Amino acid sequence: MGLSPAKTNRHSPEFWALLASLLPFFVTITLTLGDPAGIGSEIILRAFSSYRPRWPVRVVGSVAVLVATYERLRGLGQAVADPAALDVVDVPTPEPVQPGQPSVLTGALSVQYLQTALALGCQALVTAPVAKAYWQKAGYAFPGQTEFLAQAVGAHPTAMAFFARSPHTGWVLRTVLATTHIPLAQVPSCITPALLTAKLTLLVASLRQDFGLERLRIALAGLNPHSGEQGHLGREEQDILKPWMQSMRAQFPQVELQGPVPPDTLWVAPAQAWWHRDVPSPWDACIALYHDQGLIPVKALAFDQAVNTTLGLPFVRTSPDHGTAFDIAGQGKANPTSFISAWQWAEWLWERRFGA
Repeated sequence: MGLSPAKTNRHSPEFWALLASLLPFFVTITLTLGDPAGIGSEIILRAFSSYRPRWPVRVVGSVAVLVATYERLRGLGQAVADPAALDVVDVPTPEPVQPGQPSVLTGALSVQYLQTALALGCQALVTAPVAKAYWQKAGYAFPGQTEFLAQAVGAHPTAMAFFARSPHTGWVLRTVLATTHIPLAQVPSCITPALLTAKLTLLVASLRQDFGLERLRIALAGLNPHSGEQGHLGREEQDILKPWMQSMRAQFPQVELQGPVPPDTLWVAPAQAWWHRDVPSPWDACIALYHDQGLIPVKALAFDQAVNTTLGLPFVRTSPDHGTAFDIAGQGKANPTSFISAWQWAEWLWERRFGA
């Protein structure tokens, strides 16, 4: 079902430039359903019941899935929005979708939701979670939505970033991943100066444009225990990271680049800033070298508040910091807090970038 990856809809750079020129005059936040067998429909309908958006919103998904979720959750006595009252762009499903039972069909549908959103010319996109394994089974060879969106709009490079504002202190945790959805064994060979420079450039631009920061403090994680212990526990810090940092200090004189910080201590100071108002922010952002190095501390500190955003796209894109949760789909247990955070961050980032 659905278009082949080679036929994915792609607007020209001129299209996105024209759209950006019109953005100060209008905006629609687009929400995509994610894998329809997951919790996407549940967290979207529950989010609408408790959050009052700042801008018009449309949902791209399958009406039949949304209606079935609405009736199921209403039967459980939960407060959820009625899909009939929402602006829904319907992507029909040829057969019923069962909660918690992903398939080739649900994988293909989740891709079609993204394709439809892009064809509409989305300005700010909030994506519910998908299942990468079922994308693969449906014939879409992308490791995740970040990579799909980047290829679909011809954006290169991009970076996966995570933002979270502490409800305890107001301090903002900002983390960028150097590598994303690749096997751990491939990480060392992928850590190159060119890759790190691309990620740092996007991070610096975001800190300045989105957060209004000028003199930046950025921490780079080491790869090995104790950041290699002067080469005794690994050579990547000595051979790659330190020389690269030295060159970046010359290229970005207003950026205080610290590290490589031993990975086991990098997150101690951010955790203190997250919990305690009297602890000054140690740095403005961190660069983690691989997925779990960045995501374990982010989720441990801010599972409900953390939001994934893609830097480098011609539009705003955010998503909640959790997966499809097939094990609880359809049971009324899904928490919409992270999705609401993603929605709020999408609005805030759009306003910062396009001057609404």
